[in-house]
Amino acid sequence: MTTQASLPMRRPLSALRNMLRNEASGGLVLMASAALALVVANSAYADIYFAALKAYLGPLSLLHWINDALMAVFFLLVGLEIKREMLDGRLRTWPDRILPGVAALGGMLMPALVYAAINWHSPETLRGWAIPAATDIAFALGVLALLGSRVPVSLKVFLTALAILDDLGAVVIIAAFYTADVSLPMLGGAALTLAALYGLNKAGVARLWPYLLLGVVLWGFVLKSGVHATIAGVLLALTIPLRLSVGKPDDPTSPLHILEHAIHPWSAFLILPIFGFANAGVSLAGFTPAMLLDPVTLGVALGLFVGKQVGVFGFVLGVVRLGWAHRPAHATWLQVYGVALLCGVGFTMSLFIGLLAFASNPELEAETKIGVLVGSLLCMAVGALVLRLTPPARAPAASRTS
Repeated sequence: MTTQASLPMRRPLSALRNMLRNEASGGLVLMASAALALVVANSAYADIYFAALKAYLGPLSLLHWINDALMAVFFLLVGLEIKREMLDGRLRTWPDRILPGVAALGGMLMPALVYAAINWHSPETLRGWAIPAATDIAFALGVLALLGSRVPVSLKVFLTALAILDDLGAVVIIAAFYTADVSLPMLGGAALTLAALYGLNKAGVARLWPYLLLGVVLWGFVLKSGVHATIAGVLLALTIPLRLSVGKPDDPTSPLHILEHAIHPWSAFLILPIFGFANAGVSLAGFTPAMLLDPVTLGVALGLFVGKQVGVFGFVLGVVRLGWAHRPAHATWLQVYGVALLCGVGFTMSLFIGLLAFASNPELEAETKIGVLVGSLLCMAVGALVLRLTPPARAPAASRTS
């Protein structure tokens, strides 16, 4: 008779596994919302669609409420994920960070170089160099979800860790390179609010409402400071208390975990689909294939499709060959290459950076959207095909059971 003591303990489902499931499902919803935006933008309702986005609700237009306020919540989630994974998750030690970190570095550097090589002659369009540097984890995991068990879990975890570090890089780029004229008084107000949030953390305050209340104040100061308002979400995340796990992968009583789990479904199934619907709509009236050769469109599309796969796969291959890291378990090199292709799906972050880079030029914004859509669709299609046709890695003989 088996006693209760002899039964293996069931470990609670980790936040990372929850995120994989939520992001994958949310990615499918995001795909649908982007497709719907394209249909509406090229239908009889196009004028209503574009007019509604420009309509003002209080101090901001509807589009700005979506891109500056709703997306601040998304960036709050990004910040929570970065903090948790760095301090208490899959990226808590340097050996854990090497492979996804190097892959993220290559996946940001090479697309930027491809874009810059095509746009080096024009300072105006060169400003969009960071557009193809970002990876959209929701879309990428949505594609992996469609492939089911053909892709080993280790590759899904690798892609998630890579995308989290990629998001960290994108946040730094937005703060450093896409900041408007800075208002020192507003920046000072933001610094004081951040200091108050830090004080709450150090005082051991575990209730979330004081942090969220001050977070709204912080967002208001950052919005008026010249730094993009979404950075407030990341700064707030860094002050949310995290109770480090002991003997289990996820402490459900930690304030950070509570807030992260609360935001995840809203981000995956509401915020990102609304962002996609508001920003993916581009009118194709008068579009000709020759327009794909416009420098911005071509730079973004090739940066995503060529730069990403070369950067991610090339850098991963290099560090594994040097013996600095190991290839993801139970994955073949062809499967790693397929995931490198999926890293070129840069929808959400690429569109977001494009809107910042060309905020005063609607024509270049439209070229950016076409480049992002073309590059992302190519990466999704070819990446899914490679992973679909690649046979799984064979298990070592010693691990097989009869």
